[in-house]
Amino acid sequence: MNNVLILGAHGRIARLVRRRLLQETDAHLTLYLRRAKRLGQVDPTRETVVEADVTDYQALYQAMASQDIVYANLSGEFEPMAKNIVKAMTNAGVDRLIYVTGLGLYHEVPGAFGRWVEEDVGAAVMDDTRRAAQLIEDSNLDYTLIRAAYLTDDDEIDYELTVKGSPFKGTIVSRKSVADLIVNTIVDPRLHRYSSLGIDKSGTDGDRPY
Repeated sequence: MNNVLILGAHGRIARLVRRRLLQETDAHLTLYLRRAKRLGQVDPTRETVVEADVTDYQALYQAMASQDIVYANLSGEFEPMAKNIVKAMTNAGVDRLIYVTGLGLYHEVPGAFGRWVEEDVGAAVMDDTRRAAQLIEDSNLDYTLIRAAYLTDDDEIDYELTVKGSPFKGTIVSRKSVADLIVNTIVDPRLHRYSSLGIDKSGTDGDRPY
Protein backbone atom coordinates (compact mmCIF):
# COMPACT_ATOMS: atom_id res chain seq x y z
CA MET A 1 0.00 0.00 0.00
CA ASN A 2 1.36 3.41 -0.93
CA ASN A 3 1.60 6.19 1.61
CA VAL A 4 0.78 9.53 0.03
CA LEU A 5 1.42 12.93 1.63
CA ILE A 6 -0.87 15.65 0.25
CA LEU A 7 0.41 19.16 0.93
CA GLY A 8 -2.38 21.71 0.68
CA ALA A 9 -5.00 19.01 1.18
CA HIS A 10 -8.01 21.35 1.16
CA GLY A 11 -7.25 22.80 -2.26
CA ARG A 12 -9.87 22.24 -4.94
CA ILE A 13 -7.73 19.92 -7.04
CA ALA A 14 -6.38 18.19 -3.93
CA ARG A 15 -9.91 17.38 -2.80
CA LEU A 16 -10.63 15.73 -6.15
CA VAL A 17 -7.41 13.73 -5.88
CA ARG A 18 -8.19 12.71 -2.31
CA ARG A 19 -11.66 11.49 -3.22
CA ARG A 20 -10.40 9.41 -6.13
CA LEU A 21 -7.52 7.89 -4.18
CA LEU A 22 -9.90 6.79 -1.45
CA GLN A 23 -12.30 5.32 -4.00
CA GLU A 24 -9.84 3.75 -6.42
CA THR A 25 -6.80 2.71 -4.35
CA ASP A 26 -5.85 1.35 -0.96
CA ALA A 27 -3.33 4.14 -0.34
CA HIS A 28 -3.00 5.72 3.08
CA LEU A 29 -3.27 9.51 2.84
CA THR A 30 -1.63 12.06 5.09
CA LEU A 31 -3.58 15.29 4.71
CA TYR A 32 -1.38 18.29 5.50
CA LEU A 33 -3.01 21.71 5.74
CA ARG A 34 -3.15 24.81 7.90
CA ARG A 35 -6.76 24.50 9.12
CA ALA A 36 -7.77 20.89 9.57
CA LYS A 37 -11.42 21.56 10.42
CA ARG A 38 -12.03 22.50 6.78
CA LEU A 39 -11.63 18.85 5.81
CA GLY A 40 -14.84 17.72 7.45
CA GLN A 41 -15.13 13.98 8.01
CA VAL A 42 -12.02 11.87 7.55
CA ASP A 43 -11.52 8.11 7.50
CA PRO A 44 -9.22 7.30 10.43
CA THR A 45 -8.40 3.92 8.92
CA ARG A 46 -7.14 5.50 5.70
CA GLU A 47 -6.25 9.10 6.55
CA THR A 48 -3.95 10.96 8.92
CA VAL A 49 -4.38 14.71 9.37
CA VAL A 50 -1.50 17.09 10.05
CA GLU A 51 -2.43 20.68 10.87
CA ALA A 52 0.63 22.74 10.03
CA ASP A 53 2.13 25.14 7.51
CA VAL A 54 4.58 23.98 4.85
CA THR A 55 6.90 26.72 6.07
CA ASP A 56 7.13 24.85 9.41
CA TYR A 57 10.12 22.68 8.59
CA GLN A 58 9.98 20.43 11.65
CA ALA A 59 6.30 19.60 11.15
CA LEU A 60 6.90 18.99 7.46
CA TYR A 61 9.89 16.75 8.10
CA GLN A 62 7.95 14.70 10.65
CA ALA A 63 5.08 14.29 8.18
CA MET A 64 7.50 12.82 5.64
CA ALA A 65 8.11 9.72 7.76
CA SER A 66 7.24 6.51 5.87
CA GLN A 67 5.81 8.38 2.86
CA ASP A 68 6.22 6.91 -0.62
CA ILE A 69 5.18 9.95 -2.61
CA VAL A 70 4.51 13.63 -1.94
CA TYR A 71 1.90 15.63 -3.87
CA ALA A 72 2.05 19.41 -3.39
CA ASN A 73 -0.72 21.75 -4.51
CA LEU A 74 0.00 25.02 -2.73
CA SER A 75 -0.70 28.73 -2.80
CA GLY A 76 1.22 31.65 -1.35
CA GLU A 77 4.91 32.48 -1.58
CA PHE A 78 6.31 29.44 -3.36
CA GLU A 79 10.08 29.72 -3.03
CA PRO A 80 10.32 29.20 0.76
CA MET A 81 7.83 26.34 0.58
CA ALA A 82 9.77 24.66 -2.21
CA LYS A 83 12.99 25.00 -0.19
CA ASN A 84 11.35 23.28 2.78
CA ILE A 85 9.84 20.53 0.63
CA VAL A 86 13.18 19.72 -1.00
CA LYS A 87 15.04 19.82 2.32
CA ALA A 88 12.47 17.75 4.22
CA MET A 89 12.13 15.12 1.48
CA THR A 90 15.91 14.84 1.10
CA ASN A 91 16.51 14.49 4.83
CA ALA A 92 13.65 12.01 5.23
CA GLY A 93 14.77 9.87 2.31
CA VAL A 94 11.60 10.44 0.28
CA ASP A 95 12.27 11.24 -3.36
CA ARG A 96 9.06 11.08 -5.45
CA LEU A 97 7.35 14.47 -5.78
CA ILE A 98 4.39 15.72 -7.80
CA TYR A 99 4.31 19.51 -7.73
CA VAL A 100 1.52 21.54 -9.32
CA THR A 101 2.29 25.00 -10.61
CA GLY A 102 1.19 27.29 -13.41
CA LEU A 103 2.05 27.83 -17.03
CA GLY A 104 4.84 30.13 -18.16
CA LEU A 105 7.76 28.82 -16.11
CA TYR A 106 10.06 28.83 -19.12
CA HIS A 107 8.43 31.61 -21.16
CA GLU A 108 6.99 28.72 -23.14
CA VAL A 109 3.55 30.23 -23.77
CA PRO A 110 3.56 31.66 -27.29
CA GLY A 111 2.04 34.77 -28.78
CA ALA A 112 -0.51 37.14 -27.33
CA PHE A 113 -1.63 34.65 -24.70
CA GLY A 114 1.90 34.33 -23.37
CA ARG A 115 2.20 38.09 -23.06
CA TRP A 116 -1.18 38.26 -21.34
CA VAL A 117 -0.20 35.55 -18.83
CA GLU A 118 2.89 37.51 -17.80
CA GLU A 119 0.81 40.66 -17.30
CA ASP A 120 -2.10 38.92 -15.57
CA VAL A 121 0.03 36.99 -13.08
CA GLY A 122 2.59 39.74 -12.58
CA ALA A 123 6.37 39.71 -12.54
CA ALA A 124 6.78 39.19 -8.79
CA VAL A 125 4.59 36.07 -8.69
CA MET A 126 6.05 34.66 -11.90
CA ASP A 127 9.60 35.14 -10.63
CA ASP A 128 8.75 33.48 -7.30
CA THR A 129 7.11 30.58 -9.13
CA ARG A 130 10.12 30.14 -11.39
CA ARG A 131 12.57 30.17 -8.49
CA ALA A 132 10.52 27.52 -6.69
CA ALA A 133 10.41 25.27 -9.74
CA GLN A 134 14.13 25.71 -10.31
CA LEU A 135 14.85 24.58 -6.77
CA ILE A 136 12.95 21.38 -7.44
CA GLU A 137 14.55 20.78 -10.83
CA ASP A 138 18.03 21.37 -9.37
CA SER A 139 17.41 18.91 -6.52
CA ASN A 140 18.00 15.17 -6.47
CA LEU A 141 14.27 14.49 -6.19
CA ASP A 142 12.38 12.36 -8.69
CA TYR A 143 9.92 15.10 -9.60
CA THR A 144 6.97 15.69 -11.87
CA LEU A 145 6.15 19.37 -12.33
CA ILE A 146 2.66 20.01 -13.67
CA ARG A 147 2.25 23.37 -15.41
CA ALA A 148 -1.49 23.92 -15.62
CA ALA A 149 -3.38 26.23 -17.94
CA TYR A 150 -6.10 28.46 -16.47
CA LEU A 151 -8.36 26.22 -14.42
CA THR A 152 -12.08 25.60 -14.87
CA ASP A 153 -14.65 23.61 -12.92
CA ASP A 154 -15.98 21.92 -16.06
CA ASP A 155 -17.19 18.39 -15.36
CA GLU A 156 -14.84 16.69 -17.79
CA ILE A 157 -11.55 14.89 -18.11
CA ASP A 158 -10.12 16.14 -21.39
CA TYR A 159 -6.48 17.13 -21.68
CA GLU A 160 -3.26 17.01 -23.61
CA LEU A 161 0.31 17.25 -22.35
CA THR A 162 3.36 19.11 -23.55
CA VAL A 163 6.92 18.54 -22.38
CA LYS A 164 9.57 21.03 -21.30
CA GLY A 165 11.13 22.64 -24.35
CA SER A 166 7.87 22.56 -26.34
CA PRO A 167 5.48 25.50 -26.77
CA PHE A 168 2.53 25.44 -24.37
CA LYS A 169 -0.80 24.63 -26.02
CA GLY A 170 -4.28 25.82 -25.16
CA THR A 171 -5.47 28.31 -22.55
CA ILE A 172 -7.71 26.37 -20.13
CA VAL A 173 -8.02 22.97 -18.48
CA SER A 174 -10.47 21.50 -16.00
CA ARG A 175 -9.47 20.77 -12.42
CA LYS A 176 -10.77 17.24 -12.98
CA SER A 177 -8.25 16.83 -15.78
CA VAL A 178 -5.35 17.95 -13.63
CA ALA A 179 -6.55 15.65 -10.86
CA ASP A 180 -6.67 12.75 -13.32
CA LEU A 181 -3.03 13.30 -14.28
CA ILE A 182 -2.04 13.45 -10.61
CA VAL A 183 -3.96 10.31 -9.66
CA ASN A 184 -2.52 8.36 -12.59
CA THR A 185 1.00 9.39 -11.59
CA ILE A 186 0.44 8.49 -7.93
CA VAL A 187 -0.92 5.09 -8.92
CA ASP A 188 2.09 4.48 -11.19
CA PRO A 189 4.99 6.66 -9.97
CA ARG A 190 7.12 5.45 -12.88
CA LEU A 191 5.11 7.76 -15.11
CA HIS A 192 6.50 11.20 -15.96
CA ARG A 193 9.66 10.90 -13.90
CA TYR A 194 12.05 13.87 -13.92
CA SER A 195 9.68 15.81 -16.12
CA SER A 196 7.89 19.11 -16.41
CA LEU A 197 4.53 18.78 -18.12
CA GLY A 198 2.21 21.40 -19.51
CA ILE A 199 -1.46 20.44 -19.31
CA ASP A 200 -4.33 22.02 -21.23
CA LYS A 201 -7.53 21.15 -23.02
CA SER A 202 -6.92 20.53 -26.70
CA GLY A 203 -8.43 23.07 -29.07
CA THR A 204 -8.56 25.96 -26.59
CA ASP A 205 -5.80 28.03 -28.15
CA GLY A 206 -6.43 31.76 -28.14
CA ASP A 207 -5.40 35.14 -26.81
CA ARG A 208 -7.34 34.78 -23.56
CA PRO A 209 -8.53 31.88 -21.36
CA TYR A 210 -12.21 32.37 -22.10
